Amino acid sequence: MKKLLVLVTALIISAGAYAQIESPVRWSYAAKKVNDKEAIVFLKATIQSGWHIYSQTVKDGGPIKTSFEFTPSKLYAATGKTTEPSPITKYEKAFSMNVSYFEKEVVFSQKISLKSPKATAVTGKLTYMTCNDMKCLPPEDVDFTIPLAK
Repeated sequence: MKKLLVLVTALIISAGAYAQIESPVRWSYAAKKVNDKEAIVFLKATIQSGWHIYSQTVKDGGPIKTSFEFTPSKLYAATGKTTEPSPITKYEKAFSMNVSYFEKEVVFSQKISLKSPKATAVTGKLTYMTCNDMKCLPPEDVDFTIPLAK
């Protein structure tokens, strides 16, 4: 009976180690105050080799596009759309369409209108999906807080 218990425990531990969550993308943030009324926030994805995340411009029927939602505030407001550099665009068999994506790293930027000098940070949520040549991970939501430099 002890041998069976040891065997079951070993199987559970090894299964837990095997089922580790993959996290091929790491997000970092920065902000730059342009003047007392405007700032720009930067959202940078550092992507492990072999993986990619999708552009904000992916058409319907394809993978989940990267998106940004800034929390409404009386202290600031997002101005215009979040910008991105030119993506790589290629046909992906998995989606039977051309898709635009980024590898290695990408920096998205968003202009912020400052409504009050009390605005010290911008908050929100981003959503993205990561794929490699073999599989796609489920879409992920990430909450962020970006301090505004004084």
